[in-house]
Amino acid sequence: MWRGRLQSLLSGIPLAVQRQRPLLLARRPGFLPVDSRQPYTPQPERKRFYQNVSISQGEGGFEINLDHRKLKTPQNKVFAVPSKALALAVATEWDTQWDTIKFFTMHLTTLCNVALDNPSQRSKEQLIRAALKFLETDTVCYRVEEPPALVELQKNEWDPVIAWAEKRYDVVIGSSTSILGPSIPQSTKDTFVSHLASYNTWALHGIEYMITQLKSLILSMGLLDKHLTVEQAVLLSRLEEEYQIQHWGNVEWAHDYDVYDLRARTAAATLFVHLCSESSTVKHKLLQD
Repeated sequence: MWRGRLQSLLSGIPLAVQRQRPLLLARRPGFLPVDSRQPYTPQPERKRFYQNVSISQGEGGFEINLDHRKLKTPQNKVFAVPSKALALAVATEWDTQWDTIKFFTMHLTTLCNVALDNPSQRSKEQLIRAALKFLETDTVCYRVEEPPALVELQKNEWDPVIAWAEKRYDVVIGSSTSILGPSIPQSTKDTFVSHLASYNTWALHGIEYMITQLKSLILSMGLLDKHLTVEQAVLLSRLEEEYQIQHWGNVEWAHDYDVYDLRARTAAATLFVHLCSESSTVKHKLLQD
């Protein structure tokens, strides 16, 4: 997408200028209304203690069975989800664990635990307000004034996303180089409140998690509306970091791990929202005989 243009832009910058590391990330306020990366602190790894994984329908929804035991949440509630498709997806996470259960890889299970336990006891309205807060500090709305190569890169890559959102939702968003960010009209906020209210509480937990991963309500809406792919949304959310990497090089394995981990979390959140937002007709089946 933009990676080739980034290299082209950098090729015209004198090496001495390229080596002047800009303080890019310090410009943007680090507003995070919740603990963004980890809704629940992952449990320590443990030895796999079950052989078979299956799903069944109970009074509270579709349940996950590990052998003959029902899966429970951290608050000891029965793990019951609203759709068969989501139950199958979660069961697959458990079924694909090998000798050791790596909870930090089980993003759908974690999101379901948060939706079921709601550890911070937030209402639907509070979830919407928390998600909307990110519009005021949205990654794609904050722009730098220098260096010129990054200014051009942000304009070329972020402006089309903002233009899409403004047309899609009939709102005004804009961008700004001010540390205070753009002035978002109240009518724009009201429109997004109305749109977010169309999702159920389970989906809103997933949307908030997605927004906190990407640091962007706009990119998250583009992802949910299938205007962006997961890979595109992640790269756009990391535009400044990728620019820095072009300057200073890639730390072996570390940067790649960050990208893959962010993709995994974002993809899980996207799948979670879609599976919570539509009724499923997937037939009940055992994942393993």
